[in-house]
Amino acid sequence: MNGTTKAGTTPLAPTRAHAPHVASDLDHDAFVRDIYEQYGPLLVRYAARLLDGDWHRAEDILQETAARAWRHALFLSTRSEHIRPWLFTVVRNLVIDHHRARQVRPLDLMAVEDLNASRDATESTLTSHAVLEALRDLKEQHRTVIRLMYSLECSVAQAAEHLGIPPGTVKSRAFYAVRALRKALERQGVLGT
Repeated sequence: MNGTTKAGTTPLAPTRAHAPHVASDLDHDAFVRDIYEQYGPLLVRYAARLLDGDWHRAEDILQETAARAWRHALFLSTRSEHIRPWLFTVVRNLVIDHHRARQVRPLDLMAVEDLNASRDATESTLTSHAVLEALRDLKEQHRTVIRLMYSLECSVAQAAEHLGIPPGTVKSRAFYAVRALRKALERQGVLGT
């Protein structure tokens, strides 16, 4: 077709003032170029505003919007009055999808400090497990004193009152309990000799 239509019909292609480039044999690339020229800056600003100023992500959103426009070029080229609202709706929907994806996967990258923290948490868990195993090797008196003074953070006087023994005995048991715990951890290979 060379720009003519059947008798009695009006051409479907909009005028240049209202829509992007449309040829009789639609040139998809020129159509997308016109979208970038006419709407690109507006769409990027709109997306950046919705993305709290993330201009890089806004440019990605514009590219995806242009790709979708390219796929729907035949449909959009015949409805020039709907192009602008369609483009802004696509941008908004892509931003919504981005926000939803971030809620499911909140972190794109993990900071190095966080990697060390997770490693420390693993080491801490292993150490706690080793200490619990070593505590099982101790006498009941020693386990009780360690639990009172180090886990429950009781003072010597509070531990003495709880156990019904003199404070000096609590100190002595705590000293020998810690020494026995150290030996048990050395046997497990947790502490060096």
